[in-house]
Amino acid sequence: MKVSKSSIAGWVLSSLLAALLIVGSASGKFTEWEGKADMFAKLGWSAEVMFRIGLVEVACAILFLIPRTSFVAAILLTGYLGGATATHIRVGDPFHMPVIIGVVVWTSLGLRDPRIFSAAFQKQPSRRTTSSEE
Repeated sequence: MKVSKSSIAGWVLSSLLAALLIVGSASGKFTEWEGKADMFAKLGWSAEVMFRIGLVEVACAILFLIPRTSFVAAILLTGYLGGATATHIRVGDPFHMPVIIGVVVWTSLGLRDPRIFSAAFQKQPSRRTTSSEE
């Protein structure tokens, strides 16, 4: 079985993304560090809620790496990142990172599974007017 370069790139990107979500983002929701309570309070969330959000983040990242669940996980991650974007906009923080991560989610999935790009960028047939519509 021949594996395409785009598929390999998609898997590498997906793995890096999952590592970023689990190690770089969710781990901060599980560990204690100076200023954690203040930062979460600024965002409008308690440490307990952020812990639960971290669990959702880890679950979505793991599901994203499983081929059978990757499409649903991409949808879940899009919703999760939409919430992160809204939270950052609400408190006046920069919000570009969740948007960029969302683009990377769909790009990496599209590289892994070309059907994603086909569905997203498929040319729509021109609509013909019928006599009943005129």
